[in-house]
Amino acid sequence: MNKAGPNSVPGPSADSAFAPGGPAAPLPDKVRHLVIVLGDQLDADSSALQGFDPTQDVVWMAEVAQESTHVWSAKQRIAVFLSAMRHFAQELRAQGLPLVYSRLGDAGNRGTLALELDKAIARLRPLALVLTAPGDWRVLQSLRDVAAARQLPLDLRDDMHFFSTVREFAAHAKGRKQLRLEYWYRELRHKHGILMDGTGPVGGQWNFDADNRESFGKAGPRDVPPPARFEPDPVTREVLALVDSEFADHPGALDSFGWPVTRAQALLALQAFIAQRLPQFGRYEDAMWSGEPWLYHSHLSCALNLKLLNPREVVHAAQEAFRTGHAPLASVEGFIRQVLGWREFVRGIYWLHMPQYLERNALDAQADLPGWYWTGETPMACLRDAITQTLEHGYAHHIQRLMVTGLYALLLGVKPQAVHAWYLAVYVDAVEWVELPNTLGMSQFGDGGLLASKPYVASGKYIQRMGNYCAGCRFDPALSTGDAACPFTTLYWDFLMRHEALLRKNPRMAMQLKNLSRLDLPARDAISAQAAAHRLAQR
Repeated sequence: MNKAGPNSVPGPSADSAFAPGGPAAPLPDKVRHLVIVLGDQLDADSSALQGFDPTQDVVWMAEVAQESTHVWSAKQRIAVFLSAMRHFAQELRAQGLPLVYSRLGDAGNRGTLALELDKAIARLRPLALVLTAPGDWRVLQSLRDVAAARQLPLDLRDDMHFFSTVREFAAHAKGRKQLRLEYWYRELRHKHGILMDGTGPVGGQWNFDADNRESFGKAGPRDVPPPARFEPDPVTREVLALVDSEFADHPGALDSFGWPVTRAQALLALQAFIAQRLPQFGRYEDAMWSGEPWLYHSHLSCALNLKLLNPREVVHAAQEAFRTGHAPLASVEGFIRQVLGWREFVRGIYWLHMPQYLERNALDAQADLPGWYWTGETPMACLRDAITQTLEHGYAHHIQRLMVTGLYALLLGVKPQAVHAWYLAVYVDAVEWVELPNTLGMSQFGDGGLLASKPYVASGKYIQRMGNYCAGCRFDPALSTGDAACPFTTLYWDFLMRHEALLRKNPRMAMQLKNLSRLDLPARDAISAQAAAHRLAQR
């Protein structure tokens, strides 16, 4: 299980392997603070660790089965969390911090964060709990319940990993009829001085989207730099064996595992992206190509969401690449907008509207997710490639997620909660605060326009324009009916017809509805019949 790729970096030597009860500072006789560190909070500078006193405080971490089974998590996602947690535990011990760490294989592991925390409280009898705000509403509530049941104070601290706090976003949202990324993004650029020229944006415009929509053309991508991948060290190899054994029936494979699982590796991945791929990132950020999963994307979202990287250092590195002439403004702005803009925006939406947000279903979509989303076994070439790649690597770039796997589910009418569960399960960067709004809001329009200004729907012609999937597919994106009709195109027109009354209220859908008006009644009936037959075949 060490096919890490041409840019792979060897891991630490075997004598650094994680050992339960290995070298660690002794636990204090009386514990003041039990400091909770979750699997996506692997930051030595986190707010929870501020003021830590090793003579009277203890760090608590736990691997529990529930975090891999509340959705049917894919093997790559389970492995990246467990390996990163174990490496971080090593670092804490090396710093002399008292640590209590529960492993999945430990005798008596109770299987949930709440039960393991309760066990630790009973053993250590701390005076208080300290926690950086989690990225998952479910986890926060379960830990609050434990603190309340044990009648312990819970010091819940802001996650300083972000450019903004949830309170700042709530203040931005107050009184606004609509929330849009662009205004929040501009506010943050002003506040933090990112790509600014005095009070205005560098280059005279805030957004370079129009320059960042190129496809590769018939020749395809050339000389794409290999991704930064990391050879599994003994810690990671132990985790891979554990996942293969304990989660054998879970989707995906581990042969290609090479994700950064330490801060040092994450910094190398950042350096590689800035040096090798950022200059072309913007130009081709929406392009797709069969058999090319990595292209010019950063592959940093997993390290960012585990807190191995700080978004400030990522944005700073990209901005410096522009200032030194290494990367063009359109690429740099497009990338920074993903980190400073979109990432902060979806987090604000999540915490502003949870837990009710999870239940939204504005289009009343009720279909089941097709079973082949867990295997990739479908004749539709774009979906087969994107899903197979996802299961193999735990990764797909944003257009594959939005305009292939997400678009098909939206057009088919899959219940957004089912789509959410799939995305949360299969991607290594999936933490609910970022995944849920992106899936339910942006991809599935389940929130009715709270996050996105319109449903992102398109026919198979869009997929044809942005890549080469259609060249190897038996379906024709130009056709909406007949044996060779592309299901995307059939379902696209059917979607517009089914939701025509609702969509007429949205001015951004005017052009698509104008095109729909050109279809006569026989054409509409034929599309509806073909769409119904296709849906039936997916059950």
